[in-house]
Amino acid sequence: MPTNPDRSGPGDDGAPAAGSSVVDIAIGRLRHRIESGEFAPGHRLPPEAVLAGELELSRPSLREAVRALAMAGVLDVRRGDGTFVTDLRPDRLLRALGSFLDLARDTGLNEMLECRKVLEPGATALAATRIDEAALDRLQERIERMRGLHDPEELVHEDIAFHADIVAASGNRTLASLADSVTQRTARARIWRALVKSDVLSWTHQQHMDIYTALRAHDSLAAFTAASRHVGDVELWVRDRLDAVRDRR
Repeated sequence: MPTNPDRSGPGDDGAPAAGSSVVDIAIGRLRHRIESGEFAPGHRLPPEAVLAGELELSRPSLREAVRALAMAGVLDVRRGDGTFVTDLRPDRLLRALGSFLDLARDTGLNEMLECRKVLEPGATALAATRIDEAALDRLQERIERMRGLHDPEELVHEDIAFHADIVAASGNRTLASLADSVTQRTARARIWRALVKSDVLSWTHQQHMDIYTALRAHDSLAAFTAASRHVGDVELWVRDRLDAVRDRR
């Protein structure tokens, strides 16, 4: 019997749940090859026609899967040379990709990003007028800990705690509760960004220092401006990449 490209069924290696799009299926099958070690870091993928046949996929579906994995940092497409599995911890990047694809379908994420942009700068400005020396010292210690982190998930968890400490310093428990709710809904996007963006550590450190310096000076306007820049840059980066993926689906 002739094979049916993009077919899926119970027991297919790497096949997503029922109802997945053909691109999701293609990504799942490529993920299985990478996670199993068959396609190891540095490995060049077979030519498109060969790989599509091996995975029982149509070439357009495979092409879209490769684009998504390249955007996530799992694959490196080198024009004229081929497509390679990166050495950027593909196993970790692949675990994050599932959340990233969920984010691309999450219509509420844009609203949560907007909420964060409204809440955190205002809370930071308020904290600048109320924060005490002990809280400032704790923020400085947290910044120093972040400088030594290399695991993206640990970095984001510490980043979340940094901003939570600032909101807590505002002394407004209702504001802290609202900010925490928004933070939980945007955490996956921030972790995915930390996994993919190569200079995220230096970028985060500098912007955190700008916020801390404004808080130390009890300058509410500078604190608001620094926090707005920090949150706005994250929002813009995430939006750009999610929009690109949605356009390709």
